Amino acid sequence: MTTQPVVLVTGALTGIGRATAFAFAREKASVVVSGRRVEEGQQLAQELRETGVQAEFVQSDVRFEDDLRKLVDTVVARFGRLDVAVNAAGTEGESGPVVEQTPERYTAVFDTNVLGTLLAMKHELRVMTAQGSGSIVNISSTMGLRGAPNASLYVASKHAVEGLTRSAALEAAAFGVRVNAVAPGPVETAMLNRLTVNADRKAGMLATVPLKRAGTPEEIAEAIVFVASDKASFMTGEVLRVNGGRTAS
Repeated sequence: MTTQPVVLVTGALTGIGRATAFAFAREKASVVVSGRRVEEGQQLAQELRETGVQAEFVQSDVRFEDDLRKLVDTVVARFGRLDVAVNAAGTEGESGPVVEQTPERYTAVFDTNVLGTLLAMKHELRVMTAQGSGSIVNISSTMGLRGAPNASLYVASKHAVEGLTRSAALEAAAFGVRVNAVAPGPVETAMLNRLTVNADRKAGMLATVPLKRAGTPEEIAEAIVFVASDKASFMTGEVLRVNGGRTAS
């Protein structure tokens, strides 16, 4: 059992998930990180422990319910409870116009982004509602609010994440559990580079951001820590948009 907040981060091995794990470590939380690649996950847990906090890696794939059930049960067995869960696992899928999309492409995106978020919340809420406290933060996107050509499946999946977030928040409120989402704009990650394909397209995207730059994973992580914390204790069912002003107009 630990006296520090216990935080679970899925999709923790890269990008925003990784930055979020370190942000909670700076807050002296005990952190459980999860992802599919064992060697990278164990290395991340070791790096987190070197900051002076308790940290564990548990291998899991959010597309499979048994993995998520075991993940949450492992957190509780190790630390006695679950205070915060950040569901950061996600994929951009294969871009292209609607007329080129296939059931296989749909499944590849929705199984991770939507089903993964749903199943993660199912088991996180199973624990949090029983203990009468907890905070869940899902990861959406600017594309959870607006459309984008050649990204229909990713856009649709993030709209779905926001709907799941609001519905879960209404169900969980009576148990003292909050459920919110953070929706980043363009962030300097490998995913952004894959989405934009080349430097010219990336520059074009960033030109549409009023602050004229991409965010950093650390900036998004700090927003996640805030939403998860008691400083946001009257906030549930909301989507905090952190996008350099991209959706202001």
